[in-house]
Amino acid sequence: MCRWFAYVSADEPCLLEDVLITPAHGLVHQVSEHYLPRLLPHDPTNITKGTLIAARNSLYNIDGLGVAWYTTAAAEFNAAVHGARPVAYKTICPPLNDLNFRSLCAGTASAVVFAHIRASSGTPVAAVNNHPFVFGRHCFMHNGVVSGFTEIRRRLCAELGDDAFGGVLGSTDSEHVAALYMTYLTGGRGKESWELEYPAHDMAAALHKAVVKVIEIQQEVLGSRAAPNSLNLAVTDGRRLVAYRFRNHATEDPPSLYYSTTAGTTLNRKYPGHPNGGDNASATRAAAEHGSHVIIASEPTTFQEEQWSLIPRNSCLIVERQGVMEVEAVPYEDRWNAEDPYAPR
Repeated sequence: MCRWFAYVSADEPCLLEDVLITPAHGLVHQVSEHYLPRLLPHDPTNITKGTLIAARNSLYNIDGLGVAWYTTAAAEFNAAVHGARPVAYKTICPPLNDLNFRSLCAGTASAVVFAHIRASSGTPVAAVNNHPFVFGRHCFMHNGVVSGFTEIRRRLCAELGDDAFGGVLGSTDSEHVAALYMTYLTGGRGKESWELEYPAHDMAAALHKAVVKVIEIQQEVLGSRAAPNSLNLAVTDGRRLVAYRFRNHATEDPPSLYYSTTAGTTLNRKYPGHPNGGDNASATRAAAEHGSHVIIASEPTTFQEEQWSLIPRNSCLIVERQGVMEVEAVPYEDRWNAEDPYAPR
């Protein structure tokens, strides 16, 4: 199942190479390697030795890569654009073998980064189906699956605003949920509303409304055949970030999702420490100088377990514009529970 990485800071850019490629367990290595502290045992000398990967943390993520970062370049040349806007790069090449990706990461820094490696749940392997999905100033990515998507797709599309529907370029369940989220966030207004900022709690409410609507459509269309969804979702407008870890099952956990407010210092070569352990000889600043930041990732990208916290099941992490962060349980109703069709009977 897919893996993603998100970084947001008001004042501390990160080099994409430092956070995605350099770490021994950076996102590009999670194509085939996994580190899940507090969920599965880990042998630091061999991160595949003796490890059993559960279905919702499947082993290979080989169906595409996408990265979006926010930059003010467009605003500097266009008076109609204000503030940072996302730039996206997508490819179906393995990330470590993509020289264009490696070159971009070596020369690009940003205070807000979304990156994603994909394991297809049945839709075509094509760059257009890679996350993150961009709607104006807003980015969206997903790890998991909308169960029975082919059967509910027509009904779900009826919920989308015209512009959000037109903004769906691929065929994934994830992009359709992104369009549903944008419909609720903007009230179904036109594309000009995609350029607006919204309070982080409004973003969280729109995300929750989209999740609930998906479940309601499944129950309406599929009835007792409705299966649980794994919905690890992330949205940002380049200033705020909301991450959602959710599965509508009475006992089963969603895919893994962690957060850190300290790992950025380790991942940034300007500061002491190194993502692979030991000291960084090129450090030019004291660790205390590093700006506030939040990282949310399917798996920790450093092996310092103390730097990472597991987001509880059915919870939402909210980062406001000033960097204020909170984790809260999302409203949940037992009527949303569905049975896992693969569970032992």
